[in-house]
Amino acid sequence: MRLQVYHSPVYLSQSIQAWEQRWFAQHNSSYGLMQQVAWSIAQQLIPMLKQQNLKNIAVCCGQGNNAGDGYLTAQYLQQAGFQVDIYAAEIGPSKDLHSAVKGAIDHELKIYTHFDFQRDYDVYIDALFGIGLNRELSHEWQAIIQRLNVCTGLKVAIDIPSGLHANTGQPLPIAFQADYTFTALGLKAGLFTGQAKEYAGEVAVMACIPTDVELEPLAYLSPQKITLPARQAFGHKGSYGHVLVVGGHAEMGGAVIMAAEAAFHAGAGKVTVVCDARHHTAILARAPNIMLRDINALNTEAIQQLIDHVDAISFGMGLGRDDWAQQQFQSWLPLIQQSTLEIVLDADAMWFLAETPEKLNTRTYATPHPGEAAKLLGLSTAEVEADRVQAIQHLKEKFQGQWVLKGAGSLILEDQLWICTAGNAGMGTGGMGDVLAGMIASLKAQFHQQIHLHEIVSLHALAGDVLAKSGMRGLQAQDMAQAVYHVVNHSGDED
Repeated sequence: MRLQVYHSPVYLSQSIQAWEQRWFAQHNSSYGLMQQVAWSIAQQLIPMLKQQNLKNIAVCCGQGNNAGDGYLTAQYLQQAGFQVDIYAAEIGPSKDLHSAVKGAIDHELKIYTHFDFQRDYDVYIDALFGIGLNRELSHEWQAIIQRLNVCTGLKVAIDIPSGLHANTGQPLPIAFQADYTFTALGLKAGLFTGQAKEYAGEVAVMACIPTDVELEPLAYLSPQKITLPARQAFGHKGSYGHVLVVGGHAEMGGAVIMAAEAAFHAGAGKVTVVCDARHHTAILARAPNIMLRDINALNTEAIQQLIDHVDAISFGMGLGRDDWAQQQFQSWLPLIQQSTLEIVLDADAMWFLAETPEKLNTRTYATPHPGEAAKLLGLSTAEVEADRVQAIQHLKEKFQGQWVLKGAGSLILEDQLWICTAGNAGMGTGGMGDVLAGMIASLKAQFHQQIHLHEIVSLHALAGDVLAKSGMRGLQAQDMAQAVYHVVNHSGDED
């Protein structure tokens, strides 16, 4: 069962909390909203649990209003015929929480004032902490969440998995591992980026109240159904873009091959690879349709002539970081930045950009992984991963251009921020970034502003999902070509 809705707005927790307060300031009942959220969750759960014949439920409640949602959800599930027990922390001061607890007592629900489960349950519902949690959990709470995680049974989180930071998707330092998360009012960024996939499971939003004009999204979920323009019957290879792939240090030839093959399989009409000549035989043996130039034989005039005859360039894969690579970077970057090309900066190109920062033009698409982003920002990788949203915003502020911060829940910053929810852990292997760089150059060469960067990132992730259908372990970037071919032709098809 897939609950998530794509192309949806995503918010910071502070924005959701401020929206709630504006709603209450209009004399709407806070307890009434708690009832609406819990009722909506129960209505989603009841048919799911009945279909799977799951009858016995443990609801774990903390000390705040998120716990109130748990008490009320327990009440509604008991009314629907399920056997429900509540395990609860000491009740906090919230008036709404006390009302919810009273309702549970009035309905004769069993409430245990500890988290030592008296039996094995079919379902465990997490209502321990809500979106306000922004500190590291105590050892006691970590032990409770760990106890929940090792229980067998369906795991359901209310609003956000307890222990997961609502904005960054980072565990604090542990979080409840949910199969389903039913989040209140709006989607939170921490459900989709960082380590969120490990904890959130399938996500559904319980909207409950209308949005107001002051509520501003942080980002949007990138769509997963992307329809590319149909090809014209009279088209030819010159109609579909010429991609230039530049890199390939004498000791690193694989990256340019994978980028070039991805460019062809994404639909480019022509692809030229510029690399060290010792890789040419291997490239032609694998893909004889690729045109080749020796990077060491090109002077400034020859580079400019190449730039004048292509539509997009993917620059930096396998370039290396030695003096030769630096010289190539200094020869190529000023010329391509002054051009009207669609430009992808990948891999070692970003290493040298970090060494000599400059502003990028608006047609430049930079694709760092967290380590490369850390180098660009002068931070540690851990600092980047601790707040990926802030990191990509700082990258754009510092360098301009358009950005992809790769990783689980890849972030894409164009005119606005997007989050890619496709993709899988099997894609964490060498060469996947080269495939993405080739796809961006190819699809931008073909469609320019008719296709957005976030759509290309989603197509790349979807290709990875196609490839992973037989298993994620051992998935290889060089096998992505046919999957890329599939998604650029079928992504818009109905399931």
